[in-house]
Formats: sequence, structure tokens, C-alpha cells
Amino acid sequence: MSLGKKDIINNISTKAQISRNLSDKILNSFLSVIKSKTNSHIIKIANFGTFYYKRTPSRVGRNPKTKESYPIPERSKLAYLSSDKVRNILN
Repeated sequence: MSLGKKDIINNISTKAQISRNLSDKILNSFLSVIKSKTNSHIIKIANFGTFYYKRTPSRVGRNPKTKESYPIPERSKLAYLSSDKVRNILN
């Protein structure tokens, strides 16, 4: 099952009985805090999970049509590790 941002906003507004506009602001605020704080820290939310930045090393990519090689630079991406409690709920 896949949830998009709109689905999460609708679920928040329904369960908390608030407007979609307010639930959109809440979700955007939460996501901006996660993005800004994980640049230098690991964020652990009890009974939910851990957000952290993970570096992917540089590597060589290939165009499947032309078989031409090109460098893919190192980058960092936001990663999430769910808590045991969340994993048990989902499984």
C-alpha cells in the first residue's frame, strides 16, 4: 500500500477533525523540521523511528541505449529506519 502526501493530509484531517488546510500546514511543518535538523543530527522519535542522512558514494553509470559511461557524483539522501513498534504494526 502506498500513501501519498494528499492521503496523509486527508487522514490527519479526518482523524483529528481539523481542516485539510491546517493538516497540510502541520505535515509541511513536520517535514521541514525533519529536513532541517537531520543535516547535522540524527532525529529519533520514540515509538516511530529514526531519520538520518545517508551518503551514497560516487559511481559509474551507463546509458542503457548507447552503453556510454558517465560519472554519478556522491550525494546524500534522507533515510528512515522504523521502530520495532511500527514494524510490528505494519507486519
